[in-house]
Amino acid sequence: MEIPLLKEAVTILGLSVLVIYLFQKLKLPTILGFLATGIIFGPSGFGLASASHEIEMLSEIGVVLLLFIIGLEFSLNDLMKLRKAVLGGGTGQVLLTIASMGGVALLWGLGMESALFIGFLFSLSSTAIVLKLIQERGEIRTPYGRMALGILIFQDIIVVPMMLVTPILAGAGEGNPWVQLGILLVKFLAVGLCLFLGTTYAVPFLLREIARTRSRELFLLSVVVICFAVAFGTSSLGLSLALGAFLAGLTISGSPYSHQATSLIIPFRELFTSFFFVSVGMLLELNFFAHHVLEVLGLTVLVMTVKFGLITAVVRLLGYPLKVALNTGFALFQVGEFAFILSKTGQDYALIGGVEYQYFLNVSVFTMALTPFAIMAAPGIIKKLVANKLPDLPELSEEEEEELKDHLIIIGYGLNGQQMAKVAKKAGIRYVVADLNPESIRKAQALGEPAHFGDATQAFILEHLRVFKARVAVVAVSDDHATESIVAQIREMCNSVHIIARCKSLTQAARLRSLGASDVVAEEVESSVEISVRSLAQYLVPPDLIRNYADMVRSNADRRIRPLFGREAGLIGHFPNVKIGSLKLDLDPHQLTGHNLGSSNIRERLEVTVLGYWRASIWNPHPPASYVPERGDILLVFGNSERVNTLLESENSL
Repeated sequence: MEIPLLKEAVTILGLSVLVIYLFQKLKLPTILGFLATGIIFGPSGFGLASASHEIEMLSEIGVVLLLFIIGLEFSLNDLMKLRKAVLGGGTGQVLLTIASMGGVALLWGLGMESALFIGFLFSLSSTAIVLKLIQERGEIRTPYGRMALGILIFQDIIVVPMMLVTPILAGAGEGNPWVQLGILLVKFLAVGLCLFLGTTYAVPFLLREIARTRSRELFLLSVVVICFAVAFGTSSLGLSLALGAFLAGLTISGSPYSHQATSLIIPFRELFTSFFFVSVGMLLELNFFAHHVLEVLGLTVLVMTVKFGLITAVVRLLGYPLKVALNTGFALFQVGEFAFILSKTGQDYALIGGVEYQYFLNVSVFTMALTPFAIMAAPGIIKKLVANKLPDLPELSEEEEEELKDHLIIIGYGLNGQQMAKVAKKAGIRYVVADLNPESIRKAQALGEPAHFGDATQAFILEHLRVFKARVAVVAVSDDHATESIVAQIREMCNSVHIIARCKSLTQAARLRSLGASDVVAEEVESSVEISVRSLAQYLVPPDLIRNYADMVRSNADRRIRPLFGREAGLIGHFPNVKIGSLKLDLDPHQLTGHNLGSSNIRERLEVTVLGYWRASIWNPHPPASYVPERGDILLVFGNSERVNTLLESENSL
């Protein structure tokens, strides 16, 4: 028995392997390889893959799974935080694009109804391509990633009213349009209620019971059923499958099982999204492009320029910095997959003809193909565009200017930055905060935090924060490229400040070290240490052995990146068994109190040297042998790591 779809699937996947292998050798994006596969081997190419309808069905599954995983990475709270991007950014971008591209269509000679429909088509961007690229780059939670996601969510929602309005534009609408829109609003409210109940009660209970069976197959099946059941439910209400899949992901995201669900779904997502990108390439007719190459290229440049400019302007008007606005513009200038679905409705109601449809397809495919290059090139282009752009910052008072000395700079006011600020405040350390998120800064300032809005990749911002007078700069932003730029800029301006940077992997840690970071906290190392420490504790391994193991893991990870640098990068890496620590004499160390340093023999007994001490908030370096420690003093000691650790754990050891 022959299965036609199986033949098409094997053909497409086999050809994709060859094309993508070639593209990888040429260091070109994978998405571009799938598009090229569809163009070259599709109906208008060699015709090896011709079952476009069946391939399109597989591609829709890929889009559903992609949106499902994006939903898994967010929560209802995250979605509420995106309301500014969804309502403000999405509404502004869609309305302005409809007006602009509709105006171009009128000048092209189309009627008012057709021009408005053309505006509908070009206002939609590609959720599948943009979110895949941003997710791969680890930028989904950056300011521009969240803004792009918010606008895309709005587009996925607004496509439904667009489809309802299309028959009305063509004069074929049934019933009162206001009644239809009212029914649509009721549907959205019903979906929202179901989402709340599912997230709060139904899904956590179901997954908890499934997880207790410890059956991987049953868990996977349950997750897939939830995904497609919710997607089917929203589709039955006249909403999009992709929106339903996103909402299904949200229902699971708040449960403890979201990470396991993501890991199980990712392989299927990668397979089916490949069919989506191939199906897009198969839509392109090479003969039409060959006869209208100049018009197609001209329209492509026009669409990209108009959408880029409008999106950048809208995001900027919402109060976001120029860098975030430009990044969002580079990410969303293309035409999206839901525009293809909407275009078929327009064809059914004769709002666009065959020629206009082919122009639309060609422009859409080319904008999609250029998107990976634009997103990759965006950081370099933006750096040049905003290099001399000096943002407005509140002037520091004379008192603040005087106090900003030997202070701590916290760059990034996310979870890590907020925690660092709390610790610094409790320890009495003077600090300042810088962040690009206007909402975070507004909330921080409302709490009385010394928070400043600004892009720390710019020298002007760092000068404003008095980086050259700071003791420590903590870089805790989620954007990898921004982290590297900030570290490089700080080190270029100042050699004395101690830079502590956060990153995801040892590979990036090595890059940050080479750029001048003093300490790098790699999440993959710290998470492995924490898991190991907690596991060993369950086996009643003594705490000192656990601590030695953790030090060993960190030391090994540190040595993997330190050999890239010379001795001038810091001699402490060549002396792994020494440590500096501060010790507060809260208890009464009977062997020390009443004795001066000369008679207590600390150096001989504990192999440590007292470098100085704080008393009544006054620093006293190089204490003489006659110095007598008192309760409440804070000693700065230097010596053998194990001995120093012992001191830090128990003052009575003195």
